[in-house]
Amino acid sequence: MNMSFYTAAVGAEQQQKRMGVLGNNIANINTVGFCAKRPVFTALMYDFMNGVDGARLQRGSGTVMSGAETNFSGQALPDTGRNQDYAIAGNGFFCLWDPATDEYSYTRDGSFMLSQFMVPYEEGEERPVDADGNEITERAVWYLSDGFGRFVLSNEGRLIEVEDENVQQPVGVFDFENTNGMQHVGENRFVPVAKNGEPMLGDGKVVWKHLQSSNVDLAYELTKLIEAQRSFSYSLKMISASDEIETTVNNLR
Repeated sequence: MNMSFYTAAVGAEQQQKRMGVLGNNIANINTVGFCAKRPVFTALMYDFMNGVDGARLQRGSGTVMSGAETNFSGQALPDTGRNQDYAIAGNGFFCLWDPATDEYSYTRDGSFMLSQFMVPYEEGEERPVDADGNEITERAVWYLSDGFGRFVLSNEGRLIEVEDENVQQPVGVFDFENTNGMQHVGENRFVPVAKNGEPMLGDGKVVWKHLQSSNVDLAYELTKLIEAQRSFSYSLKMISASDEIETTVNNLR
């Protein structure tokens, strides 16, 4: 089989994946804190095979989309006026802790809310009683969370207890020496991989009552989408041409 057929088939498949990434970016253009992804292509391994009379013939199957790098650059920070909205001006992430899984994840989406958590009264602390005269052993505490059971951490790595929701809370900003390759785990959250290193305090500034807009550049995404569609179309034409060549050769036998 002509290698052009395989090269074109791989190219069409990879351009389809590229269009999927670009389409996802466009779909999230209005998603708060969304960070656009950029498809990254690498050449597949090329090798040589033995031909007639010892000739060395090159073989290979084009390129492959090796991944999609996340663009963490900031974007506009519109004023929402909501007390539990936070944005980061500059580099860095908010840190979320999930008590159910003990997972730490990081996000640029600061649309937080208050979550109630029942904690026991400390020893020696005055405890109220209910209408029946029974002593109440727990009290309600409000913590800053993402609304999905994960709590926002301060710069000290502590949960943020909210006593007055009308004041700015000490939300922490964290960063990594290298943010390339962070694993996307959904809901605008990322977890670091080995090459990212340990988290450290970030130099970004917290902006209260603001949210970060999506950093998707619609003009750029549409341009790249058209480019990917044309590449996909050309790959299909190449497959059709290769098939016609093979058909012609087979008919000559």
